[in-house]
This record gives sequence, structure tokens and C-alpha cells, in this order.
Amino acid sequence: MAEWTHIRSDRLGEECLRTVHPSGLTIYVWKKPGYTSSYAVFATRYGSIDTAFQRAGDQEPIVVPEGIAHYLEHKLFENEDCDAFAQYAKTGASANAYTSFDRTAYLFSCTGKLRENLEILLGFVQSPYFTQETVQKEQGIIGQEIRMCEDSPDRRALFNLLRGLYRNHPVRVDIAGTVESIAQITPELLYGCYETFYNLHNMVLAVAGDVDPDMVLETADKMLKPAPPFDLRRAPLEEPLEAVTARTEAVMPVAAPLFYLGYKVPMDTQKGLRCSTAEELISAAVLAEVLGGRASTLYARLMEQGLINPSFDVDYFEGPGYAAWIIGGESKDPDAVCRELKEEIRRLARDRIPEEDFLAARNAVYGRLVAQLNSVENCGDLLASGHFYDRNPFELIDAAASLDIQSVYVRLERDFREEASCLSIVRPQAADRAG
Repeated sequence: MAEWTHIRSDRLGEECLRTVHPSGLTIYVWKKPGYTSSYAVFATRYGSIDTAFQRAGDQEPIVVPEGIAHYLEHKLFENEDCDAFAQYAKTGASANAYTSFDRTAYLFSCTGKLRENLEILLGFVQSPYFTQETVQKEQGIIGQEIRMCEDSPDRRALFNLLRGLYRNHPVRVDIAGTVESIAQITPELLYGCYETFYNLHNMVLAVAGDVDPDMVLETADKMLKPAPPFDLRRAPLEEPLEAVTARTEAVMPVAAPLFYLGYKVPMDTQKGLRCSTAEELISAAVLAEVLGGRASTLYARLMEQGLINPSFDVDYFEGPGYAAWIIGGESKDPDAVCRELKEEIRRLARDRIPEEDFLAARNAVYGRLVAQLNSVENCGDLLASGHFYDRNPFELIDAAASLDIQSVYVRLERDFREEASCLSIVRPQAADRAG
């Protein structure tokens, strides 16, 4: 039986276990004694941005239709014998799945029958079954989902922003793809992507709760077979430092204008697939709190002027080969909000951040991270996401406890370049404005 490596935080008194199963799968267990619920996530490092890749032996990169990772996620729940949701219904588990830009994950939470639910999870994800008939049926279902997403003002504003920021990177494309792109998907393409990315060496299983680690390994021994070596090249894309356009607007039936101001953060093209270190992520989180958090000077001023409402948010968005600041919400005057934002960024860089404001922001970030550990779902997701980018589950909390203000100034001086910014606005239709 595989041996466990202990990953411990003396600061928090928390511990999780890690092992690499003989099949090639990395497995984590986060024991939460006394918890009544358990959570498991089985994920692969395969997301919507993986539309071009080169395997060992390929002479040229393989290019696949946009949206195929999301499409594959949908199809895996149905195999030749049964539907995975029907199996979960018998055990009482709550199951779901999602596809993001950089990963696909299958998950469940339960209050009992953990072994049976793990067997269902490991079973259906390893049992692809695609036919021309089932693929065509799913094209109609996902096509409807895509059209519904196109009717979402928030989603329209976001992807208009990403297309305004990124010229080449596939992060500019909606995760679900387009009606036209998914029409190109065939069973052969699905099997090809499955065999490429659903390799156990490219996957992770994380289980959190009052869990017996030996039971998890016994279930893995029963359900997993050794995977072939994983050899895949994701070539970095050349992405200009400048944004594609400074502004993009759309009109939709909304009650008030919706906006996103984005700043494309420069990436080292030689390390285009790396993601941020723990310190870089925490410096971004602290700066977001200083700039636009609920206790910030800017937030109070904009609220007092009636320019924003509680939908206002400042977020740092990053993944393999892309990173951006995304700031937005509803506003009667998005341009006025953006002028105030840009002036606040210049002021903070010029006059520096008061020490008490920095410490309050750092403490707020630290407190949120610690509070998340009360949830088995958050613990499991933290293990899975950290695994793909070589971060242990306690690195972010340690970074938040020790972050120096200088790291925040580096971001202020580097990240907010006017030529790398785009403003995306969704305005009400003329009749709505007149009414």
C-alpha cells in the first residue's frame, strides 16, 4: 500500500496527507475529526484554454474545437450502463462538476456511504462512452446553454472585456465555446481529448472530512489501473503587452449600466504557463482589499456619491499564461467610476499606503483564508487547486501572515498600465433608459 506524506501547519494545527498511488494518481486526504460531512473532488488539469497541444510523437500541435473540455465534462456523466447522477441518488450524495479555464473537476459531498460514493466518482470518470447519437443530442443541450449565457449581461461584459484585453490567448473565449465550435465535436475528438488529458498522472483526488485514509487507498486500489506516462507540451502563446482595444460597449435589457475595467498584467513569455506564487497571490488579494474593499476609502467615497452599489468588486484573475485585474459592478456612470479608480491607484503609488490600512487589509485576507478551513468543500478544493501549481495547502495562509508591504507596491507600479487596460460596458437599451 502507498505511504502517506504528512503536510502540517504548526500555525493552524491542521494536517493533511499526500501520496502518489501506483496508478499515477496523486491523492490527498484532509482529516477533519468530528465533521459529519465529507467531500471529494477528482480533477484533471484540462480546461477551456487547452485548445492546442502537442503529445509525444505528434509532428504538429493538435487543434480542437473551442468548448470541447466543457462538452466532455457533460458527457462523462453518462456511460453505456447508467447515469452517474442516478447512482448518486441512491446513496444520498450531492454531486456536481465544473469546467474552468484551466481544469475540469467532478465532485460530491455526503454524510454517509463515502466508500460507495468514491467508487461511483472514480468509476464514471474513468468510463467514457460516446456515440454519434449521444454527441449530437448533447450539441443541442449545450447549444441552449450557450445561448442562455449569451443573454447574461454580466457574462457578456466579462467576455467582451477578455476579448478586449487578449489578442491570442484562449482565455478570451467563453468556456462553453460557441454554437458553431461545438457543432464540430465528434466522438473521435472526445476520445482523443479524454485519452490525452484524463491520464491519472495529470489528475488529482482530494478527500476532506472525518475520513479514514486507508479506506481511500483501498478504494483507489480497487478502482484504478496504472496509467501510461503523461507527455504533453502546452506551448506558451505570444501575447502583446498592450490591450486589443481600450473600450468595448454592448446594449442589453439591463436596469443600470454594468461595467468591468480590466488591466492585463505582463507575463514572462518564457514562463507563459506558470501561475503566481503564494506571495504574489496574497499581495494581489491585499491590494484588492486596500483599493476597493468594503473598508477602503475609495469604496466609501464612491458609495457616498451614489456611483456604485454593493456589486462593486476588485478581483485579481490569473491562470496559465494569463493574469489580469478585473474591477467592476453596476454604476449609473461607469466612466466616472473609472476616473476615480485610476486616480486612487496613482494616489496610492505616489503617497504610499498607510501602515494601518495595509495591516487591516492583510488581517482581513488572513482571516478569510482561515475561516474557509471550516468547510470540507473549501479544504478539498484548496488541495486540488494547489496541486496543479505546486502549492501546498497552507502556503497562502503563511504568505498572508508574513506579507511585506513592499510586495504590494511592486504590483501598484507594475500592473496598472494604461495601454494594457480595457473598459467593458453593458448599457441599458434606449427604451429602458428613456423609461
